[in-house]
Amino acid sequence: MIKSRSQMTARISDEESATIDRNAIRYIREAAAHGLYDIRGMGAKRAVPSFDDLVFLTASASRYPLEGYREKCESKTVLGTRCAGKPVELEIPVTIAGMSFGSLSANVKEALGRAATEMGTSTTTGDGGMTPEERQSSTTLVYQCLPSRYGFNPDDLRKADAIEMVIGQGAKPGGGGMLLGQKISARVAEMRTLPEGIDQRSACRHPDWTGPDDLKIKIEELREITDWQVPIYVKLGATRVRDDVKLAVKAGADVVVVDGMQGGTAATQQVFIEHTGIPTLAALPLAVQALEDMNAFGEVQLIISGGIRTGADVAKALALGADAVSIGQGALVALGCNHHSYGKPGEEVDVTEDYAQLGTAPGFCHHCHTGRCPVGITTQDEVLEQRLTPEVGARWLKNYLQVLNMELTTLARACGKSNVHHLEREDLAALTVEAAAMAKVPLAGTDWIPGQMIE
Repeated sequence: MIKSRSQMTARISDEESATIDRNAIRYIREAAAHGLYDIRGMGAKRAVPSFDDLVFLTASASRYPLEGYREKCESKTVLGTRCAGKPVELEIPVTIAGMSFGSLSANVKEALGRAATEMGTSTTTGDGGMTPEERQSSTTLVYQCLPSRYGFNPDDLRKADAIEMVIGQGAKPGGGGMLLGQKISARVAEMRTLPEGIDQRSACRHPDWTGPDDLKIKIEELREITDWQVPIYVKLGATRVRDDVKLAVKAGADVVVVDGMQGGTAATQQVFIEHTGIPTLAALPLAVQALEDMNAFGEVQLIISGGIRTGADVAKALALGADAVSIGQGALVALGCNHHSYGKPGEEVDVTEDYAQLGTAPGFCHHCHTGRCPVGITTQDEVLEQRLTPEVGARWLKNYLQVLNMELTTLARACGKSNVHHLEREDLAALTVEAAAMAKVPLAGTDWIPGQMIE
């Protein structure tokens, strides 16, 4: 039957435009009304190829799995073996990413340190310096050196167990950090030598160098001030990964940290979060390839971060060549981020209305930049920050880290490995063409890796 013009028009009138959809319309109207770009926290919300698009080829007849209740699987991890007199030794290959005091409350920083210490892993200062609570609670603490220099203290630097030179971050590669005025409390302002209540906009590049050769000089300065004892990490936002990793290795880094676009942040422009960088899944093989090209694979350790959530994610990252992973958003969720209540089990207080006042709901909140976190995590408000105590937060985070490592070792045993660092690329297959091309593993059921010739 031939449809009439009115019937065709009626059908088309019910369809949403693929280009100017409801989200694009909302964006354009907000921009037109206010003349300001959106700022928010957390990570990218768009769907990109991820570790979920890979599966393990576990052992059966041709390979033998290990018995989980009788055969041990090691997870010990050593970082910084290249030049440091005292490499970092961890019980698990899961570390806590740099998240500053300022973006997080002092209670949260202490909770992160306590949980990391109990699990035998490290935590990281983030921008703005080291708090006494953080140093005391963290057996292994990584001190970040950022372009802003806010809170940078050579005496604190010498107290650290490792130093991380931050060149870029996955959520905002090429952009500087933000801490809006509502989170610049008196204590934060004093640590960062800033006016209280005034927005902080960090520099996007270090003032110490104008080119890659200057990075080598800076690393040597850091080695001298720490008597060559602690490892030097270089953290990169995942963009031009191959070239950036090679430069970091050439400059003398002990450890390279690559942060994919799924990585989170406390605050930045949404256009950065959604439209810059490449997925973690794509960045990891490029970093491994760069290390191999420099004959540094195994000598320079590789940490991958950005959207790591589960023990399966950790296992897949190690199989693709990482030595360890770093988590940020996952740790915050374990502490109660986006939960509908706060408090000890049996004493919970519902805060759904607090989310509503921010214009959101539990499970959808990305308002870290406001300082009005309903569960007391991303805040400097003296009342709100008491909603999470270090003791309770540390217990939750320890449980989460424990599960990650249990899942990791379970998968390693299923692949016949007695050490999680023995996981390898041939233990994996991809479920999509895109994931196969990015991860450089065969499409499931085939020997085909897109972009590579079949012999």
